Amino acid sequence: MTTDSVFPVPDLTLLPSVTRRLATTAAAYDSDGTFPAEGIRAAHEAGLLTATVGERYGGPALGVADTARILHALGEGDPSVALIAAMSLSVHRRQAVRPHWPEELYGQVLADAAARPVLLNHIRVEPELGSPARGGLPSTVARRTPDGWSLSGRKRFATGVEGLDWLLVWATTDEPAPRVGTFLVPGTAPGIEITHRWNHLGLRASGSHDIALHDVEIPKGNVIDLAEHGAAAEQDNRAGAALHLPLAALYLGVARAAQDYVHRFALERVPANLGHPVARTERFRRVAGEIALRLDSAEHLVFTGAERVDGADGSYTPEHALGARVLADRHATEAVALGVRLLGNPGLSRDNPLERHFRDVQCAPVHAPQEDTARSPSARPLSCFLK
Repeated sequence: MTTDSVFPVPDLTLLPSVTRRLATTAAAYDSDGTFPAEGIRAAHEAGLLTATVGERYGGPALGVADTARILHALGEGDPSVALIAAMSLSVHRRQAVRPHWPEELYGQVLADAAARPVLLNHIRVEPELGSPARGGLPSTVARRTPDGWSLSGRKRFATGVEGLDWLLVWATTDEPAPRVGTFLVPGTAPGIEITHRWNHLGLRASGSHDIALHDVEIPKGNVIDLAEHGAAAEQDNRAGAALHLPLAALYLGVARAAQDYVHRFALERVPANLGHPVARTERFRRVAGEIALRLDSAEHLVFTGAERVDGADGSYTPEHALGARVLADRHATEAVALGVRLLGNPGLSRDNPLERHFRDVQCAPVHAPQEDTARSPSARPLSCFLK
């Protein structure tokens, strides 16, 4: 498929205005735990949801570094919107790097995305299996029908499911020689049931609900990446490393929002026994400096790494990206915790955004592969240290 330019390159200099727009609704969506439709619409209108669509499809084909900048800005405004957007950006990037969707179907996705927000997400985690990053194969079953496939099973943490146009469901076929693949399910297909609503500490508006698939029927062509049942079909934690740096940037955006609130609080808070803003005290200056040091260094690590991934010179490996995400997540969570401790009770009050930022940033190290997997010998083979 080759098309004229359909999706103009988004103006990344306008990202701060998108951040501000998302920030005006983030608290309300967090409080209600509802799908952040206004924030998603803002991201779409800025051209951010299709920023990674490949050039051969008329897209901007933005790389890892620009994707990281986008998610940093969205994360600073509303990380629930950012996470939902990240899933769509990842799907489009994979298609740009290695086309694997049925051409006609992907063309329809793009035609829809030119007119309105279109959301996509891989739905992989299962109650019994847990995260695919730790190995194992899905119990969700795809059964042959006269017209295609019928899917049944249970999935967890289906981020944004209430607003998804397409669920990319990981399942095992019921063939005599079972295969594992990704089945493309319309979000409006009959038989998709939310079985447990997301009731989480952070990213409460991400709508990462548990779902059940009850004999969900799709056409026979709605399947990609079918492989023989076995190790080759399991998730490769290194293959998706280009997503890890943008995800780290998302949570660094949360930490920057927390830092901004700490600064404003310090400038506005004038205790009667002090007579001047607490920002002038040695304690606040010292902790503010520590927060800045952690975030500046983490952002340098993430954005420099992302630029090296885009450079594709082979010197920046998936192991480097995983390691950078681990360190950046640590710095982000520790920086926000420092701000909370600095402010004391006001930092944990639900009247202030810092409490929400503190909750949201706790989700950073939860994304697969988690830190222990990222540090395991399989993620970082011994040969990495023998250079």
